[in-house]
Amino acid sequence: MNEDGGPGPATEVFVAHRNLLFTVAYEMLGSAADAEDVLQETWLRWVGVEFEQVRDPRAYLVRITTRQALSRLRVLGRRKESYIGSWLPEPLLTTPDVAEDVELADSVSMAMLLVLETLGPTERAVFVLREVFDLGYDEIAEAVGKSPATVRQIAHRARAHVAARRPRDIVSPAETRAVLDAFQRAVQTGDMQSLLDLLAPDVVVLSDGGGLRQAVLRPVVGADKVARLLAAGWKKVGAQLSFEPVQVNGCPGLLMRLDGELDTVVAARVEGGAVTGLYFVRNPEKLSRVQRETSLSR
Repeated sequence: MNEDGGPGPATEVFVAHRNLLFTVAYEMLGSAADAEDVLQETWLRWVGVEFEQVRDPRAYLVRITTRQALSRLRVLGRRKESYIGSWLPEPLLTTPDVAEDVELADSVSMAMLLVLETLGPTERAVFVLREVFDLGYDEIAEAVGKSPATVRQIAHRARAHVAARRPRDIVSPAETRAVLDAFQRAVQTGDMQSLLDLLAPDVVVLSDGGGLRQAVLRPVVGADKVARLLAAGWKKVGAQLSFEPVQVNGCPGLLMRLDGELDTVVAARVEGGAVTGLYFVRNPEKLSRVQRETSLSR
């Protein structure tokens, strides 16, 4: 704190980089709650350093955040092993500027975060820091505790791994929203043929209730099975259900309210004008961040 009672330079630097650090931690963890804990740990370590001795505060803060996120990622891995049903990332209601940064929006989309889940902890950290935040190999090496040469090899493997699994094309928000609007109409009207026309033959549905809300425990694959699942769900609660279009993780999504109370966050993966992935987050412990918009940056 300064002599005048205002925040000191170390505090000002941390606040200036807070959205960046949260984004780094969130992309590594897929959990906003854990990302916030990582930021708290980063702050506690940051206030303990000699600020004047730090040559590059941004790089230093990213390094601390990465190390804390890596430690937490390994704990999360053990937690997910006992998770009931499908585990989905914690959804964020994002500010409009996130969607305007196409690469950032793609990197935090539900579909991409699920691809990142297939990487090991160090691979995920290296990929995020290199491909999303464009850090140099030397900086990444310091953050993950590997040599620059090893980091280059890890980055190459991770890039190839993600490329084989990520959506083939980046679809415009307008196209995704149009598909979601048509999807909403088809579900609400019970128009099975229109619904089938919107679903890719190999569409996958994942539903995360965390054992606290009803959800399908395993992925549902195939247009016919998905359409029947959605039709049955709508028939059961349709009159009490309402939809609200929002930005979820930088992409068009939907909030579903049951009798006015937030029930489900819906995110979608759209390719070639058809829905290839539907993600329903119902676990109430993961819905707190959709009560307000979250700012992300890189």
